[in-house]
Amino acid sequence: MTTAEQTYDVVVLGAGSTGENVADIAVRGGLSAVLVESELVGGECSYWACMPSKTLLRGSEALAAARAVSGAAAAVTGEQDVAATLARRDGFTSHWDDASQVSWVEGAGIALVRGHGRLAGEKRVVVTRADGSELVLVARHAVAVCTGSRAALPPVDGLPDVQPWTPREATSAKEAPRRLLVLGGGYVGCEMATAWQQLGSAVTLLQHGQQLLPHLEPAAGQAVEASLRALGVDVQLGTGVTAARRDGDEVVLVCDSGDEVRGDEVLVAAGREANSDDIGLDTVGLEPGGYLEVDESLQVPGVPWLYGVGDVNGRQLLTHMGKYQARQAGHAIVTRARGEQVDLADWSPSVATADRLATPSVVFTDPQVGAVGLTSAQAAEQGLPHRVVEYPIGDVAGASVFADGYTGTAIAVVDTEREVLLGVTFIGPGVAELLHSATIAVVGEVPISRLWHAVPSYPTISEVWLRLLETYRG
Repeated sequence: MTTAEQTYDVVVLGAGSTGENVADIAVRGGLSAVLVESELVGGECSYWACMPSKTLLRGSEALAAARAVSGAAAAVTGEQDVAATLARRDGFTSHWDDASQVSWVEGAGIALVRGHGRLAGEKRVVVTRADGSELVLVARHAVAVCTGSRAALPPVDGLPDVQPWTPREATSAKEAPRRLLVLGGGYVGCEMATAWQQLGSAVTLLQHGQQLLPHLEPAAGQAVEASLRALGVDVQLGTGVTAARRDGDEVVLVCDSGDEVRGDEVLVAAGREANSDDIGLDTVGLEPGGYLEVDESLQVPGVPWLYGVGDVNGRQLLTHMGKYQARQAGHAIVTRARGEQVDLADWSPSVATADRLATPSVVFTDPQVGAVGLTSAQAAEQGLPHRVVEYPIGDVAGASVFADGYTGTAIAVVDTEREVLLGVTFIGPGVAELLHSATIAVVGEVPISRLWHAVPSYPTISEVWLRLLETYRG
């Protein structure tokens, strides 16, 4: 074993989109930076999450859109080419080759070290490379932990032994399993149930709670449940799983009712946990495992040179939120490296609301669900004076142009004291592209009186904004 040592201004553990952005901002700010990565540069989103999952869903979505328009529907004379859909997915992941991402890193002036990095005391990281050699990286100013998260396995007896799919296997599978069991009815469970049912699997979705997408407005989960059932998915709500086993080639799940459910593969989509248990946190006085506690600049309290950015801090486990935090942390690192004071007021809860009050998210099911801000239940829990306004999107002229028989719902949660939007949810085909307008309205706390003068173009689905305001004003 050989050991060498290199020094950089900033050492970044994890070369996913969050780590790439932290390093890029540091370099743009005049610092040197190195990324440490043991897997593929580009991370989860590029190879096992956002990009492959959405390409698996897009073909079915495009077919549904064509079939929903008279005239265009006549041109659809066959079914989806599953092999071509999987091939297109493979193209978006570059066939799980990160050469293009590495090229971008090098072009941005960022160094890259392959291997598993662990903290080894103050501002030191030891990287163990594939050949067993070690490289010590010393940071002049900061170490940013951007190691992300991984699928969590619920405490089900025997579950690890049946070799369950995680989202990684679900998005990279080479063929549709004949029968797929999905454990969990959140974003991943609903999207992958939609995708694989449409690609030829017989899907059974088991959800412990009484509704799908439980953190969104109830109408969202109800609409997606109805759609999944219409596709042929066996949706079983209020169903816990107590044990799992293999019976030959079959996976057998034992439900808390005593019933057994059988399939060829089981996808566990029951939450995530931080990748923080094997990165040397104990060497700097922190408890290994769990999410990192951070302040408004993403700095770890008590360890002023250490930052926890993206999924690893548990604030919002979304790619776009990791990039948002990367900008926050990157600028803080550069500012402190220059010997200047970071103005935390710029990232105070009253200003930087995205992590807490205005996180946008899209569920790419059929129908799509786009949501930002608080739900009506969350507003009630916080004791905020509010009113919920709903409007059927299908009643908007633009929606009827978009698709024959368009059905969908727009839901606004309005703060009745301040007359601003607390949250907005859109449910329906193609609504993902409506979400950013809602995000701006919620983040900007734009008064209803001003939104009234933001006139939507006719005939577009965006006209639902006008209808929501009219309904609120009565």
